[in-house]
Amino acid sequence: MPAILTALFAVAAALCLVRLLLVKRTIRGLTAQLRSYNDGESAAKVSIDGPDRGLEALAIEINRHTDLVVQAVAERKRTEDELRQAVANISHDLRTPLTSISGYMQLLGTSGLTDGEREEALAVIRKRTERLQSLLNDFYELAMTDSTDYTLKPARVRLDKLIPEILMGYYDQLQARGLEPSFELPLTHTEIWADESAVRRVAENLIVNAIRHATGKLAIRLSSERGRVVFALSNNAPHLRGTDTNLLFNRFYMADQARSGSSSGLGLSIARGLMDKMGGSLAAEMNGDVLSLCCEWRPR
Repeated sequence: MPAILTALFAVAAALCLVRLLLVKRTIRGLTAQLRSYNDGESAAKVSIDGPDRGLEALAIEINRHTDLVVQAVAERKRTEDELRQAVANISHDLRTPLTSISGYMQLLGTSGLTDGEREEALAVIRKRTERLQSLLNDFYELAMTDSTDYTLKPARVRLDKLIPEILMGYYDQLQARGLEPSFELPLTHTEIWADESAVRRVAENLIVNAIRHATGKLAIRLSSERGRVVFALSNNAPHLRGTDTNLLFNRFYMADQARSGSSSGLGLSIARGLMDKMGGSLAAEMNGDVLSLCCEWRPR
């Protein structure tokens, strides 16, 4: 009996030793694979061929960590690229009116100007100053909506009263732009829980965006569907066919498109940021040649 036990112990010890050697060999292989990957000599992720489930789990976690590192590096690069683009865009936007103001200020310092020429120069300076102030306000508001310190004051907001009031304020501009607005507004009580000033800013940004870029018919709809409240604007936009509609909310994409205009191109980006802050959503979709911008507030 003692001899049998001794033999069993010997066999068990041998098996343990073999397993230990296999584990050590697997760890050496895992280390070599990881070193090769980190040195850029291999694009493949680490793998385990051995029978140890613990080491297999370790390899899986190493690969997950590698993916996270790659994502973090890509995100950092994207952020750095956006920051460089932001600096370039802001510099361009601010330099244009400042150069004009500086030039007309020098003109005012010269002699021989008539009263009419002086008034014309002052009018240009005032216009460029207003443009500069508008840009600074947009940049400040965008920075504030991105900040975690930006706080809202939610309360009950009657959209069936607020939206028509906002629309009436822009009706003359819609007419002057040659737009043909059609309104679909509820006759019943339509209420959401949100920050009224933020809701007003979102609606104004969408309407101003339509005034600047839409042509022809403009459909404006406010509805309540299964507890969801939707505010939508739709207009023909054949030039956007095939475009990724998410780009419309990218501050750099829109800013580039509006460089020569009177706006910073940040209106839709600010609107989406405010909707996110309120727990709602702002999305764009194309149906044929028709672009729809839809704000949605969900039940609390």
